[in-house]
Amino acid sequence: MLGMLIALFVLGIVGFFAVSIVLGLLGAVFGLVFGLAGFLLFKVAPVVLIGWVAVKLIGKARRNNRRISPADQKWLDS
Repeated sequence: MLGMLIALFVLGIVGFFAVSIVLGLLGAVFGLVFGLAGFLLFKVAPVVLIGWVAVKLIGKARRNNRRISPADQKWLDS
């Protein structure tokens, strides 16, 4: 009877430590994932968005300046 209680006590302690380790690792993984997601969302995404808008605006400005005059078009066609 006493041996059974000691075995149960030891299994309880081992189980407690095992669950603690698993939950600690799970918390570390979630912390890394949410930290990376927050970094990408609040640090990288705004820079990428500003760069994308700048490229679009510069491309639109350059596209409008590439039109040739009617005289140049007539010269090219002839």
